[in-house]
Amino acid sequence: MKKHHMRRKEREIDNIEELNEIIMQGKYAVIAMCRDNEPYVITLSYGFDQAKNTLYFHSALEGLKLDIIDYNPDVSATIIDDQGYLPGECAHKYRSVVLDGKIVTVSDIEEKKHGMNVLLNHLEDNPATVKKRTLKNDQIYDKFAILRLDISDITGKKGQ
Repeated sequence: MKKHHMRRKEREIDNIEELNEIIMQGKYAVIAMCRDNEPYVITLSYGFDQAKNTLYFHSALEGLKLDIIDYNPDVSATIIDDQGYLPGECAHKYRSVVLDGKIVTVSDIEEKKHGMNVLLNHLEDNPATVKKRTLKNDQIYDKFAILRLDISDITGKKGQ
């Protein structure tokens, strides 16, 4: 997709540390995908692997999102740091990132474990307890899918 410049440059976030901070603080991403000119949007919780510049998601083993990803893995996603509406100012304080990239379904068991580890460490206050209760053996990884969004482009914007 052809990239456009940001119209209001004063709102652009171009500092990679701030962009990564927004991603690290977020808990869910809204992902846009398309199949045969039919758009589809879904909201998923994620884990951010900053070293690999990827997001990991867990999913059921079948469904519309997986069908669309198989057909067209190119996606766009947004994560919003919503700091609230400002009453009386008709304004909203926020920071947001838009991520472009490709989503793949992870098949390697070691990467599935890594992805789930990244996800739980990102979302949970006490990931060890959840891991112990839910990830008892390797066979459990056959019961769900792990998706990986390889980020190719990131833009950020802030308001107010």
